[in-house]
Amino acid sequence: MEKVNFGNLIIYLIALIFSLSFHEAAHAWTSEKFGDDTGRLEGRITLNPLPHIDPIGTLLFPIIGFFSNFPLLGFAKPVNTNPLRWRDKTKANIWVSAAGPISNFILAIVAFIIIKVLVLNQAMMLFGGDEFSIVIPAVSGDQSTYLEPLAKLISIMLILNVSLGVFNFIPIPPLDGSHVLESVLPYEQAQAFAQFRPYGMILLYALLLLGVFRYIINPVFTLVFALL
Repeated sequence: MEKVNFGNLIIYLIALIFSLSFHEAAHAWTSEKFGDDTGRLEGRITLNPLPHIDPIGTLLFPIIGFFSNFPLLGFAKPVNTNPLRWRDKTKANIWVSAAGPISNFILAIVAFIIIKVLVLNQAMMLFGGDEFSIVIPAVSGDQSTYLEPLAKLISIMLILNVSLGVFNFIPIPPLDGSHVLESVLPYEQAQAFAQFRPYGMILLYALLLLGVFRYIINPVFTLVFALL
């Protein structure tokens, strides 16, 4: 039986919970900018993970997925919004929906810059063994012991947030990209698309199990690694 690395699990959960909290806070913050303070009143404009954690989606599913390599979707509590309070509802729906994935791309860029700086300063070197070891310490001894958790954290932050950003922009309900698409479609097409919403999760899991998502994300990772 393959030995389980519980240290990697803890690092993964830290990165995931922070990234999902940042994602949901971005939705709530953007909604407030368009006139709806529901998220603020419910305490969702915060990086404190407690208001965002869903016990099943944020903890149980990711832990099962980590041990089984089965593509269970991790998620946080959705942010409640009141579209009736939005100014310019179409524009608001686009930006409030897009804010979550964009926030993940921001975290990915921050992780990318940290990795680039550490590599250029020869504190770390590119490795690319797996999602936990895009970089590894370029030093040995005590310094390596201290830098190894950081190397794993920034590696998973980059991989995870690129994945979350791209994945959530896919225009399949209930992902954020579906709300963006529905907002830009002409009325008739938007209404027809809305009828498809109850079946979105079935299609989403079917595409995940068939490995279709890999064909979407792999070119993005190829570009990211080339830039590194």
